[in-house]
Amino acid sequence: MKPQYPAHSGQEHVEFILVASFDIDKGAIMEHQYPSPISGDEQMLADLMLPDQMHERKEDWTIFFLHKDAENETDAAAAGQVNRGRSDEQNNNASSTDDGGQHDRRDDDEEELEAIEGPPLVYVLNLVNTKHDPSVKRGAVVKAMAVCTRHSFLHIYKPLLLLALDMYFKVPTIDTLANLYDAVNSMDLSLMPSLTLLERIILQSSNAKALFLEKFQRMLDQQKADGIGLGVEAPTMLRLDSSQGGSARTGLPRDTHEFESRVYYNGITVPIKIPTARASETVGDFSIIKLITTFATPHLSSPQSFALHPHLTTGGVHTHPIIVLINALLTQKRIMFLGHKRPSGEVAEAVLAACALASGGLLRGFTRHAFPYTDLTKIDDLQRVPGFVAGVTNPRFANRPDWWDLLCDLPSGRMRISPQIAAAEMTTGLQAFQQQNSLFSSAADMSASHDLTGDGTFMEAVHRAMTNRLGELAVRAMWQDWIGRFTRMAAVFEETIYGASALYIGGDVADAGAYGVAGHGYVWADDAARTRELAGNAHRIEGWRNTRSYYNLIQDVAHLYTSRPISTLDLQHHHDRLRTQRLGPDASAAVYLAFARAVRSHAEICQLLTVTAEAHGGLFYLSLGLLHPRVDVRREVVGLLERVMRHDAGKHFWERLGRFAKIAFARIGAEMSRPAQAQAGAAEGSRAASHVDASVVLGS
Repeated sequence: MKPQYPAHSGQEHVEFILVASFDIDKGAIMEHQYPSPISGDEQMLADLMLPDQMHERKEDWTIFFLHKDAENETDAAAAGQVNRGRSDEQNNNASSTDDGGQHDRRDDDEEELEAIEGPPLVYVLNLVNTKHDPSVKRGAVVKAMAVCTRHSFLHIYKPLLLLALDMYFKVPTIDTLANLYDAVNSMDLSLMPSLTLLERIILQSSNAKALFLEKFQRMLDQQKADGIGLGVEAPTMLRLDSSQGGSARTGLPRDTHEFESRVYYNGITVPIKIPTARASETVGDFSIIKLITTFATPHLSSPQSFALHPHLTTGGVHTHPIIVLINALLTQKRIMFLGHKRPSGEVAEAVLAACALASGGLLRGFTRHAFPYTDLTKIDDLQRVPGFVAGVTNPRFANRPDWWDLLCDLPSGRMRISPQIAAAEMTTGLQAFQQQNSLFSSAADMSASHDLTGDGTFMEAVHRAMTNRLGELAVRAMWQDWIGRFTRMAAVFEETIYGASALYIGGDVADAGAYGVAGHGYVWADDAARTRELAGNAHRIEGWRNTRSYYNLIQDVAHLYTSRPISTLDLQHHHDRLRTQRLGPDASAAVYLAFARAVRSHAEICQLLTVTAEAHGGLFYLSLGLLHPRVDVRREVVGLLERVMRHDAGKHFWERLGRFAKIAFARIGAEMSRPAQAQAGAAEGSRAASHVDASVVLGS
């Protein structure tokens, strides 16, 4: 076991602390930078720290990003700006954010991915306060304090910034910054276990609160073995309970999705909760539900009509605004969130939510070209960035459609497609698809009654989940599944039209049938559904095929193929066959037996669990193998489920399996434990009983 963040790694949680203030004569000025000046344009940083119309608000938060190469301290650009001196192609190859950890604090998979991406961004969380004082000009003092960190979970520093900025108003010296710097960097995360990529995917897609709790337990045991044990006041909340002689463990996380620590600052203990598994492109604290509600509520009461654009309006003139937004993100359009008379923190939150929405924890390249907050003085830099996502508060942006392709107005909850947006090109792939498929129709011919993409049905499911208060995690999981489905569908599109796809590696190996089954890629219920969905997604796919996130995914797929435990069998493909198609006894037997042969080690079970997510029925479709007419299949499925039950994460999936499946499992297990002679005599009766149980389980 190793921690995500070793206590003595030499890497600081917070690299810089900045203080800016507004001077009535000079404008925004940088007062202090600690422990040393940060490279880049100091005036630009001061301007970003003091948003427009701040004198009208008592408090505001802003977030922006710095592209700061650790090996070249002079190379910095703010708010997602492409590094000057690099070509756009070089930035594409080195782009994207990660889960917020430092280079030597992550597993081998992430270290290799960072070599592809380049150094992580520096995330800046900034607090601005206005304190009224009749003794000064304009009757108010405006100051801002910011922390600069490589951690994407920078929202954890909010309570500390509130305390520190209040202290700075009282004691405006460099010592105040030094005290904050020492406090935040003394935060101990050494008991936060490092998870593999597959383990992180499992944790992100499940709401089980005790997933991988054993890893936290082992970290405690390891700490004790290293001499940090009973009677030691550890900075974290995870430590042995000396009152019980160390026999009991206390302080283990109530929810393993979060690691609980604390920071001591100026005599105050500040509790901190760190996300244990952070998805790619997830920065700060935001709500996708809030983003959807903002634009969906006005649309549901009065459907908005959009000007047609093949990349954006994939459902016709009344395409759901959130689908328009996701299409704009996927096809790398220029997107602005406008929040006139709204706090800059609100537009920043919308930008961050949009980036996470489009990423789905799978795609990269959105946050590295995002401006969570910007203003008119940065418009020249903004226009040099292809496919940006920006947050603004100045209403002048709304009157310049040449500056954006899609404007998302937060106060009204309405979106506008720019009349000056570039037209979608007719590609070779679209022409070929149009010739091959009679069901194909252009975006202009689509209507709500022709939901070729299935987006309308999907958004209805999202709204039901929100209405039923399933929570943020469930909604994010739905979008993660949508993005995964889209990318796998795009791979099929490319294989169909171009003969091959770089989005899928190993198709020839999977089709060879190493475990007795062949096939790879996305699965449809029938050929008609396949043609219909490919037709509906054709423009969206072709628009995506020339973007940063597309090329980043190709790099990631190539890397992940070489590192995944099972590479000769497409688990997702065959599990989807069990879910969506009516397989006969022989075809289903081949799938169950292949799974039983291939899935044995801890890592292999993790790979299986990423496929059997809760959103896809968990272990239910595997458990149907307990009802198969063939005895050998039932026994192999029992063996597979036994291995899953003994797995740290698998046992939680087993707990959520239905009662009838568990009864079938127990019955077959009892049969397997009988003498061979008795088993032979009971074979026919068992086979008949399995059909009865199957109807019961399916009926439930």
